[in-house]
Amino acid sequence: MTVIGLCGGSGSGKTTASSVMASLGAAVIDTDRVYRDLCVPGSACLCELASIFGQEIVNPDGSLNRKKLGAIVFSDTAARAELNRITHRYIAEETLRLLDRFRAEGKDAAVIDAPLLFESGFDAMCDVTVGVTAPACDRIARITARDGITAEEAEARIASQLGDGELRQMCDFIIENNGDRARFAADVRSFYMSAACGGTAVGGGEES
Repeated sequence: MTVIGLCGGSGSGKTTASSVMASLGAAVIDTDRVYRDLCVPGSACLCELASIFGQEIVNPDGSLNRKKLGAIVFSDTAARAELNRITHRYIAEETLRLLDRFRAEGKDAAVIDAPLLFESGFDAMCDVTVGVTAPACDRIARITARDGITAEEAEARIASQLGDGELRQMCDFIIENNGDRARFAADVRSFYMSAACGGTAVGGGEES
């Protein structure tokens, strides 16, 4: 089974790329969703987070208050690093379990959709990595429309993530998303069909 690591900044179109590959038969592990599932009331992950960041991050119903946790770690580099240290450990364990399951099911390819693919070390699980990039103006427009935040907040979010230049250096392949949805989907399909077969990506995607 080929394991593909997929990354890209907020608003780049990574979710669309993941959906295209899923439509072609890939098993997709969305690490954001894995994290949400791991933070259900009473879970080991949530209990550990509460022990570090305080019970105020837990809602009265026992669920994680993401807004309060985000407020704690957003401007505190050390706190954010501690959050990542804890959550990445749990996410990695679940991701490896899912990969084993997909191999047993005979899947040809699995995609690890991880915003922090390299920062988390999840790239070590992958056979090939691909990053999705897009113009900053397009990303800001997508983020503001999707999340209901201001352009300034969207810009701050983008600034806190890896830049396109860094992705080009770290990823095996880059797929550009310049706003043409049909072309972008075609480039993702081209990459996936070759990567899943153990070949070299062709078409609109470029090797970094």
